[in-house]
Amino acid sequence: MIGRLNHVAIAVPDLDAGIALYRDSLGAAVSEPVDQPDHGVITVFVDLPNTKIELLHPLGENSPIAKFLERNPAGGIHHLCYEVTDIRAARDRLVGQGMRVLGSGEPKIGAHGKPVLFLHPKDVCGTLTELEEV
Repeated sequence: MIGRLNHVAIAVPDLDAGIALYRDSLGAAVSEPVDQPDHGVITVFVDLPNTKIELLHPLGENSPIAKFLERNPAGGIHHLCYEVTDIRAARDRLVGQGMRVLGSGEPKIGAHGKPVLFLHPKDVCGTLTELEEV
């Protein structure tokens, strides 16, 4: 059901430092920061040959990333994102197996402009998991 790993999301307390690390130190192509007000984050994508790294920084006080950084002040891996061809079919299959979808259960438009859902970490080996329809 799941396809390729779309990205690994890393919450960063200092977005400029995260950008500099990946662009200047590691030599990767890094996108411009984009505000995602519906999700309460600023995103930056680091392009790699086989996947992407998504740097996440809080946008506003109620950002879920701000809460994550309160518990993890140095930052860290926030979630993994896998591609699926039909997000509603994937959701229905997983819910039918007892997994929990966060939020309303309906897909939202994510940072790539495509429908996404998040699965409860307790149902996926302790890992917050995003599904993105491609």
